[in-house]
Amino acid sequence: MLHLTKVAVGCPDLDTLVRLQAERWGDAPCSLTRFMPKRAEELIGGSLFWIIKHRLVARQPIVSLAMVMTEWGEKCRIGYGGPPVPVAPVPRRAHQGWRYLEDADAPPDEAAATGDALPVGMVRELQGLWLM
Repeated sequence: MLHLTKVAVGCPDLDTLVRLQAERWGDAPCSLTRFMPKRAEELIGGSLFWIIKHRLVARQPIVSLAMVMTEWGEKCRIGYGGPPVPVAPVPRRAHQGWRYLEDADAPPDEAAATGDALPVGMVRELQGLWLM
């Protein structure tokens, strides 16, 4: 399975990303990008992983890719199947646009990575301090 990575521009944390997506897109979260990925068919069923503060921190399942006309011209609309799911954070440099991510390199969901050992809030705080 193939995934994408994308920087959550202007989002200092995951809660802000969730809020901005709800304000902008309502119940149909999506992103607009300039070009259709060349490997688009491989991405359906994969996820878009969000980079916040130089870490992969969340993913959203990709359910659709389509070219649409906007007020800024033709864009690729990446449709998501639900809100962001926190993942075990992985350092990642910021980049413009999106990059492919192979399934073997994708981080596990946060719940699977931490189990029941620590509360999610504590894990996020430790991650923010670069202790995890």
